[in-house]
Amino acid sequence: MEQTFFYDICGTIASIGMVLGYLPQAVRTIRTRKTDDIALPTFLMMGIGGFFFMLQGLFHRPDIIWSLFITNLITTTCSIIVFGIKIYNDYFQKK
Repeated sequence: MEQTFFYDICGTIASIGMVLGYLPQAVRTIRTRKTDDIALPTFLMMGIGGFFFMLQGLFHRPDIIWSLFITNLITTTCSIIVFGIKIYNDYFQKK
């Protein structure tokens, strides 16, 4: 019982930390559309990692790990948005 509680607390704290770590960059990028200082491979790999962590949470047996799934759904979505803006700025909007 105590181990499950500790496990859930750790997952919740990790989830909050991950979302709060991603959101400021994503919000700033969406608002300003500036991506000059963003490394494209970093957001690509973070998006891929988040996607597979999301799948891990979804397909975990016997129960879905909702904190893992929801956290990585949010972070993957942020990564995709930032990655898309970066691609648009770097390759389609030649300066």
